[in-house]
Amino acid sequence: MSSEGSKILMGVDEAGRGCLAGPVVSASVAIYEHQIIEGVDDSKALSSKKREALYHLIQKHSLSFSIATIDNHVIDQKNILVATMQSMKDAINAIEISVDEIIIDGPHKPIMDNERDSITRGEIGGDKLFHCISAASIIAKVYRDNFMIDLHQKFPEYNFKKHKGYPTKEHIQAINDLGPTPYHRLSFKPELYDQATF
Repeated sequence: MSSEGSKILMGVDEAGRGCLAGPVVSASVAIYEHQIIEGVDDSKALSSKKREALYHLIQKHSLSFSIATIDNHVIDQKNILVATMQSMKDAINAIEISVDEIIIDGPHKPIMDNERDSITRGEIGGDKLFHCISAASIIAKVYRDNFMIDLHQKFPEYNFKKHKGYPTKEHIQAINDLGPTPYHRLSFKPELYDQATF
């Protein structure tokens, strides 16, 4: 960890937005503007083993962090964009320390119903531009991956531990053969769910 400045940034990112199953997960991480947590990079550029190690390092060295989830039922009711914005809003509100700026990865930002709305902005490609967003992307990704690995124990025939709920050929074949689980998003690719059995 390197030099710390006085300005505090909160980075926010999500994981699981494009999945067919499981929750959408958002994480927020507050750090000093010039603070560097060694090894942190965009989560997609890191191995799962490296992300897991950094998951604990970020929690140790950040000023504050939070995780918020919205389950597949709410996603189906409200749509994925609304659900994602709600998870981001919840992750932001869970951090109680005062911050100077809140930066969201992507073009959209949740509408905050407090004074934080004026300091919140979206940044396309933010996970590659801001260390705080890269840190948040790792927290969200690892938490969600672990959720899906746990879900694999309940439904091993879907192999969630491998694809984490994303629309791989294997996953789609399992849905076609077995139907959806209670954790699948029925509003996603509804043609896959014609044979729903619950």
